[in-house]
Amino acid sequence: MAVCGGLGFALLAMLPLGPAALAQPGSTIALPEPQGQTLLLQSVDRADYGPLAEQFLTQANLAYCGVASMVMVLNSLAVPAPAAAGYGSYRFWTQENVFEPAATRAVLSPEIVARQGMTLQELGALLTSHGVQARAIHGDRLSLAQFRLLVRSNLNEPGDRLLVNYLRPSLGQAGGGHISPLAAYHAATDRVLILDVARYRYPSVWVPLADLWQAIRTTDSSSGRSRGVVVVRRI
Repeated sequence: MAVCGGLGFALLAMLPLGPAALAQPGSTIALPEPQGQTLLLQSVDRADYGPLAEQFLTQANLAYCGVASMVMVLNSLAVPAPAAAGYGSYRFWTQENVFEPAATRAVLSPEIVARQGMTLQELGALLTSHGVQARAIHGDRLSLAQFRLLVRSNLNEPGDRLLVNYLRPSLGQAGGGHISPLAAYHAATDRVLILDVARYRYPSVWVPLADLWQAIRTTDSSSGRSRGVVVVRRI
């Protein structure tokens, strides 16, 4: 169970750093730090970064990491949305109206999510209820090489998104299960960028892909199955 802007690049672009200067193995690198910005500049696999950054949200409560991630994905893929309360006729997904469709509430109600979060399969089912293609893949079904290939191919393609359900302590963070979108991959250091929706707690971070792979292979006690990823594509 997961309970839970554009920055100036010009000067950084003039200071290319080799992988050894960027990070120590096993460490995380916050995106706002100079090293984090350099990794983003050097990343080739970052087609999802711009659309997701434009829609970046802070989860509305401690258990809404999956909800905020879902809303970011739906908005970044321009999935047709209902009107947003307080915005007149403007239509976009929010952490409130994402539960309006009857098909969505049939999967999970917002009250249940606020109390206990959601599992990987529930995340996939909630996204599917909005008419997108969502494929949940448990982490224990992916080898490290398969996970790397999935991450790179997804982040090279602007028409899909990749959400990860992982255990924070596996990345050296406090907390339990969490959900957030991936936004970029840096090949030279084999790191992936997590846009962490718990922005009140942690910044977006570059983490070693191997560490994230281990984090998605941990067992979710609520489902009895491993955590994992959800691949989302607009139909």
